[in-house]
Amino acid sequence: MVQYLVALVPTFLVLAFFCLGPFNWSRRHTWTRAVTCAFVAAVALRYMFWRLTETVLPYPNNGASFYWVWILFVVEILACVEVILFLVLMSRYVDRSAEADRLARGFFARDKRELPTVDVFIPTYNEPLDVLERTIIGARSLDYPPDKLNVYVLDDQRRDWLKAYCEEKNVIHVMRGDNNHAKAGNMNNGLKVSSGEFIAVFDADFVPYRHFLRRTLPFFCDESIGIVQTPQHFFNADPVQSNLGLENIWPDEQRLFFDEIAPSRDAWDVSFCCGSCSIARRKSIDAIGGFPTESITEDLLTTLSMLNKGYKTRYLNERLSMGLAAENLTGYFVQRERWCQGGIQTLYLHNGPLRGPGLTLFQRIMFLPASWLVQYLVRFMILLVPIVYLWFGLLPLYFTDIADYVSHQVPLLAAYFLLMLWITPTRYLPVISSAVGTFATFRMLPTVVSSLVRPFGKPFRVTPKGSGNESNQFDRYSFAWIASIIMITVLGLLVNIVPETAHVQGQFSPVAAWWSGINIVVLLIASLICFEKPRRLFHAFKLDEPAIVDDVPGQIVSLALDKAVVAVPTMSRFQSKSVVLKLPGFAPFKSELRLVTQRRRSISRGGDKQSYYLHLYFELIGSARDSMIVKLYTGQYSQDIRDIDKVAVSLNLLLRSFGRTRTL
Repeated sequence: MVQYLVALVPTFLVLAFFCLGPFNWSRRHTWTRAVTCAFVAAVALRYMFWRLTETVLPYPNNGASFYWVWILFVVEILACVEVILFLVLMSRYVDRSAEADRLARGFFARDKRELPTVDVFIPTYNEPLDVLERTIIGARSLDYPPDKLNVYVLDDQRRDWLKAYCEEKNVIHVMRGDNNHAKAGNMNNGLKVSSGEFIAVFDADFVPYRHFLRRTLPFFCDESIGIVQTPQHFFNADPVQSNLGLENIWPDEQRLFFDEIAPSRDAWDVSFCCGSCSIARRKSIDAIGGFPTESITEDLLTTLSMLNKGYKTRYLNERLSMGLAAENLTGYFVQRERWCQGGIQTLYLHNGPLRGPGLTLFQRIMFLPASWLVQYLVRFMILLVPIVYLWFGLLPLYFTDIADYVSHQVPLLAAYFLLMLWITPTRYLPVISSAVGTFATFRMLPTVVSSLVRPFGKPFRVTPKGSGNESNQFDRYSFAWIASIIMITVLGLLVNIVPETAHVQGQFSPVAAWWSGINIVVLLIASLICFEKPRRLFHAFKLDEPAIVDDVPGQIVSLALDKAVVAVPTMSRFQSKSVVLKLPGFAPFKSELRLVTQRRRSISRGGDKQSYYLHLYFELIGSARDSMIVKLYTGQYSQDIRDIDKVAVSLNLLLRSFGRTRTL
């Protein structure tokens, strides 16, 4: 017992450090981040030194076991390198909102006639009108002098109906004779027909907030700035949130990058363009010969090409737009496979991180696609290690005793998890974050391998969005992998419980059993993501604003382009299903009352028994629809999740495992 207590001392020291230090410090100060990241790096290096000197080098060269130990150690080295790079990156943080305030005061103090001209590019391929109309109306509504602003809809499918819609909305419709180089080629064609000094780019499913230009343009007072990137926020739940039943209580998958990693990259001057929700200086685009066409991720390559010419990318971490997250697993993997392949492609290009001129050594390292190359391999090996031990008896390391293992690996795991909980308190829970990464592994690892072997083997694919993507699907491929690994792991445990059939006996067996149990839990959560739920075409925003239904006063609690939910007193009565809805700023319009409910579905609240909830459906057209788009999508509301309710997350996962969900 004393031996194990002594083995836990390093873990207690890690806990003490975080309790006495980081958990009492602001995570936005550079010195607190640097000290904390340095501490975790020291713990990681201590572990790797132990692995090399005590568990790898002493292992006898006895065939398969020897090579297995070294293979795993090489994978751990890769993982350690990625972790160290992550710690270096996260040791800094910058918030440029105050800088934006200061720059804006001077920038917009000038006469409006002296403001620069801006072109808004909306590249589109196959998106339907229900997606495009929001972006077009939002771009047209930007708070900027109309004579200084032009909106270009770059149509790569040459659609007559879209041309007619653009003419109706007084924006410029642009077509070209071919689809060469996909999105990059489309935008390069836009450069030929436009002349604005700055170019804002919004994908067809992203709606700019009205003050987007007022917050971003002032940064270009610095002539070395080529691009200003802003975060991508979403008004719908991504497939992970939706399929786990965590729509309103778990943040979308990209929040970790845009809210935490991107500001840290900016602090090191290694921020990069993410395509949509960005604005670029035309002069800098001209300097690199237009948007690069060599990679399917033209946005990342644009940043690298500009760095070659001395232009930097700035990141302003403010919510200045909203868009559609991938609406189903098909779109989810189309996006991520494209990002992965494009990142790996840069390794082979003359203007990439390895060969691009003008880059510092630090920039070259930080633009390597290390995360894509390492994370899925590591996750797969984590699943494989206990299986190989249980079925073949191959140890992953030269094992001395459990106490030694606990003394070195447990402190590392504790340090990393505590760091993530401190540095990203509303974006990370170990089990769920691991489950999401594990779920993606089975499709992404083959993409990594194929991209290394044939980096230019797959063409650009557009993420499917909008109408036509509302149905539910089932990811058979990922589920088959998950179910198979769970079955093999469980059978391995059962076989080794019975002495007559046991393959392995030794001190590592309890570790393998514990490891297997964690893997099974993670895989079970990952399996839930394979089952998609049907989703609405238009997404509702939570509100608390006055409304009148047939002269009965109430409060809007939810509003979408085609539906409103209004709370009214229980004594209210209506003569028919056809009612008139009055909203502030809108002329009264007819709605259909399809449903009345009394209790709201909620985990934490029992519902308001003093109110009826009227579910009203309507169809707005013309200027009324445009006004509703501006109201909903251009800055008044958001779907951001400010904090993680761990109890609600646990309950929803439990309910989802039985095919049910409840949301706050």
